[in-house]
Amino acid sequence: MIKNISKKQVIERIKFENPWWVTGHIEDDYNDMSRRLYFELFKPLVYEKDIRRAVVLMGPRRVGKTVMLFHMIEDMILSGINPKKIIFITIENPVYNNIELEQLFLYAKEATGLEDKNDWYIIFDEIQYFRNWEQHLKILVDSYRKDKFVVSGSAAAALKFASNESGAGRFTDFLLPPLTFNEYISLKSLDSIITGNRIKKQKYICEFYSTSHLNELNKHFIDYINYGGYPEVIFSDKIQANPGRYIRQDIVDKVLLRDLPSLYGINDTRELNSLFTTIAYNSGGEFSLENLSKQSQVPKSTLKKYIDYLEAAYLIKRVKRIDQSGRRFKRDNFFKIYLTNPSLRSALFAPISATDEMIGNMVETAVFAQWMHQDWFTPWYARWQNGEVDMVGLDDLTLKPNWALEIKWSDRYFNKPNELKSLYKFCKENNLKDPIVTTINNEGNKIYKDLEIQFLPASAYAYTVGKNTLERKKTK
Repeated sequence: MIKNISKKQVIERIKFENPWWVTGHIEDDYNDMSRRLYFELFKPLVYEKDIRRAVVLMGPRRVGKTVMLFHMIEDMILSGINPKKIIFITIENPVYNNIELEQLFLYAKEATGLEDKNDWYIIFDEIQYFRNWEQHLKILVDSYRKDKFVVSGSAAAALKFASNESGAGRFTDFLLPPLTFNEYISLKSLDSIITGNRIKKQKYICEFYSTSHLNELNKHFIDYINYGGYPEVIFSDKIQANPGRYIRQDIVDKVLLRDLPSLYGINDTRELNSLFTTIAYNSGGEFSLENLSKQSQVPKSTLKKYIDYLEAAYLIKRVKRIDQSGRRFKRDNFFKIYLTNPSLRSALFAPISATDEMIGNMVETAVFAQWMHQDWFTPWYARWQNGEVDMVGLDDLTLKPNWALEIKWSDRYFNKPNELKSLYKFCKENNLKDPIVTTINNEGNKIYKDLEIQFLPASAYAYTVGKNTLERKKTK
């Protein structure tokens, strides 16, 4: 005889998940963890109750979403909210299988022993495991108008699609990405090695940061490339000694073998895994559907769909191409693909050193990863016969190039700017006067013909982009 899970078992589980109802604080393990810099952006959305909206916290696996939710709970308790009025429920727990969100909310209120009707805070973690969650959440938001609902999930794409489709005017999305290099430095308590800033007029960047300890910053930049995408990894020597076991099995495999197949009905996970492995190994490379199909052994008919899925899961990012005149191509026959987090490559293969043959691609990947946090900016790259520029910004109105960046892990060009022929040609044709070129150690401006080239260490530039991105998000 098949037995059903009883109401009593459900309520006991809910009590177990909410220890602050008794203790008045979250568990020490979570309290001891450093808060991500993104916490200060997330927090106001949870406290906002004048506008009736649920908050949808989304992001890839292991970037700290659940920890951020616990930090939010502690913040609410310290601000004077009754701990018993803060409810946390992990949807993927099998105890809650087939129980509707509203029923779980009612069970939780019963478990607290309180009879208050209003001003509850309800958090549903891993919401993607509840079928048609967005429809049920919308009903909760409309029905319980004086309560605040927060949900989180790792299937970022599916969450965002569902949120946009069904939650228009009812949900506020918040994407928590992998760590920026700025956050890595902050979590490691290394802010003291970052020095002042210089003002330079370039769109999307106002302040450029440098360092008083460049060798140390470069060392941490390489560590960031190898391990830095995940808060838990940067503090664990044990995980860093075997990143493949942690990152590949706990993050990549769960996304490729479980999340994406279940969301999109993928039957042959071997093809998906082969494609992602090919992309990860060649992150920063230029692809066409033809050569990518050949390299990964995935049919072209399936390939584009899989690329969409991997991008939707926030594992990769496609970057489109323009020509030397800044014009876009009618057909996207060629494109670059970057990992959203460079440490994914290290986990799949092996950590790299500052002199590894692939270090240039991974530095480029790390720099692009900082820019990917800007939802208001789309990076491009320029490519033409015998020439390329790594990153280009286009003016929002004219769609003409308004700045150019060449990402190098070399000091060669600081002493020989005349070798930057492609960059010069592109700037000349598009009337750009002050491009940026990254280096390993050299910093300063060099005049070459009619260009004033700003050279910055790649590590300092990556920090700068992450720092400015966060500051702009705060002002927005």
